[in-house]
Amino acid sequence: MNEKPKIAILRWEEGRVPMGLLQLENLPGNSTNPASYPFEVRMIHVEGACTETVITNPSQKLLQGMIEIARRLVEEEGIQAITTSCGFNAVFQTELSKAVPVPVFTSALLQIPFIKNLIGDRPIGVLTANGKALTRKHFTACGVDKDTDLHVMGLEGAPQWNKIFTNPDEMFEAELVEQEILEEVKQGVKNCPNMGAILLECTDLPPFRRKIQEATGLPVFDFSSMMSMVAAALGEVSLVEISTFMGS
Repeated sequence: MNEKPKIAILRWEEGRVPMGLLQLENLPGNSTNPASYPFEVRMIHVEGACTETVITNPSQKLLQGMIEIARRLVEEEGIQAITTSCGFNAVFQTELSKAVPVPVFTSALLQIPFIKNLIGDRPIGVLTANGKALTRKHFTACGVDKDTDLHVMGLEGAPQWNKIFTNPDEMFEAELVEQEILEEVKQGVKNCPNMGAILLECTDLPPFRRKIQEATGLPVFDFSSMMSMVAAALGEVSLVEISTFMGS
């Protein structure tokens, strides 16, 4: 394991993460759990980053703060790639990637063009933390063509999951959250029977990837698959280690 991290994760401001998501951070495979990675990762809290400024009302002020931090990480710490702890940061992909001379991969949504080339004209299911907040701007910033057939499945209607937005100080009932996730994705496949693959937008969903694969029989892409690709490109992880990294 390298002592000096090559990849940095820009995460939400400390103290402003909903309680339910804090619970999920302890699960293997979660983006903000250091134990999820077979290599060192630099994690840094971004002042002002929260549900409001990232998901429901993307903030240009926040973007400028992220750019400043990203530049500092590259210049002062030698960071070689930068990602984020929320897929909705996709809306900032263009500006962030132009601001620093290293790869920036804000969101798992960046994998959609790749997936499209794998499965032809079959629809791609996108399981997201909030389908109502996921817009064309997010997809466009990640290079997703307008003609890409997407079937968006939002978790905002699930009672436990929706606490993120309605009651952020309340804990999740963990078993019910998993049930809600599986029910949403199974209903999505039922509504779109020719779905060719599933993409998990939310960085808190990778711990449930294997059960989603088992429930649907479809290939599932997520933050972990994106991270493993970049880590391999930087020499942080080998193919054998990736199998462990993706084992959640």
